[in-house]
Amino acid sequence: MNKKLQIFTNGFIKENPLLVLNIGLCSSLGITTSVFNGLGMGMGMMFVLLMSEIVISIFRKLIPSAIRLPIFIIIIAAFTTIVQLVLQAYVESLYDALGVFLPLIVVNCIIMGRVEAFASKNTIGDSILDALGMGIGYTIVLVLISFIRELLGGGTIMAGTALKVEIIPEQYRIAIFNSAPGGFIVFGFLAAIVIAGKQALANKKAKKESLKIEKTEEDK
Repeated sequence: MNKKLQIFTNGFIKENPLLVLNIGLCSSLGITTSVFNGLGMGMGMMFVLLMSEIVISIFRKLIPSAIRLPIFIIIIAAFTTIVQLVLQAYVESLYDALGVFLPLIVVNCIIMGRVEAFASKNTIGDSILDALGMGIGYTIVLVLISFIRELLGGGTIMAGTALKVEIIPEQYRIAIFNSAPGGFIVFGFLAAIVIAGKQALANKKAKKESLKIEKTEEDK
């Protein structure tokens, strides 16, 4: 059970694809100008990642090693197309907002990395846990970046939906957060917080181990 839980939670902090592994940043920072966009991209990515890992895990022993990457791309492209068609048919505003970054899910480093490093070598159960964990971790970071950028840059929350709320008056908004540099600024701060937190935990663990060794030596 501990192993299953570890696989599922790896994507939250320890191996978060954005803040720790630093992959898939281009599309992530490109669309995170509103919570609606961030949530939509996160859910789309999670669906493609989950379904791709399931299929590849099921057929992993049948896929020839020499052509595995082309096959992986075909599988990922199929599920990406499904997401595109569904959004175009039912959530056209989100489809338009995500633009070119939506079809680029096919070559997203996060999905390619997980299907190659995990799904192609593990069982379907573990692959589902890995996909859900990575997908949730990715989506949480996207929504958090989007929330900060939309609030500070646009003064609103959930712009583009019926739930839109205006919080900051126009004269107090910081326009840079609507542009690419603003995305990198927010991402940098969040990544620094995660690194600082991991370092603090590592120091705390090292201190406990040191005290334990000292106590053992005193008992001797």
